[in-house]
Amino acid sequence: MPRTLEQASKTVDYPTILSYADLTDDYNPIHVDRDFAAKTEMNGLIAHGTMSLNLIWQALSRTLGNDVVSRVTLDIRFVRPVRENDTVTGGGVEREGEPGTFDVWVRNHLGDAVIVGTARERIK
Repeated sequence: MPRTLEQASKTVDYPTILSYADLTDDYNPIHVDRDFAAKTEMNGLIAHGTMSLNLIWQALSRTLGNDVVSRVTLDIRFVRPVRENDTVTGGGVEREGEPGTFDVWVRNHLGDAVIVGTARERIK
């Protein structure tokens, strides 16, 4: 039976976005300046993509443990921006007949995929 990853969630409010900007030293105005972001084709702030990507790593770590996660490679696509005040959840499910290969995702609170991809465990 395929394993399901234990999900990890985060509400992406403005203080969280600013904290992530501080952590990564990434102050791109699309992430931190509401007036600037409102005038772009994004029509408002969007969170740093890697903030949401971290939820996949958390789900993998919670389920497989840190030793296994150190041998995992990710192949992902960002498919939709994460907006201020979205709640996003990362998770995944192991492919039937492909042990150690997981279809992974991050979805917003509406159920829309924001990141999709594959996680593969490299065998020692």
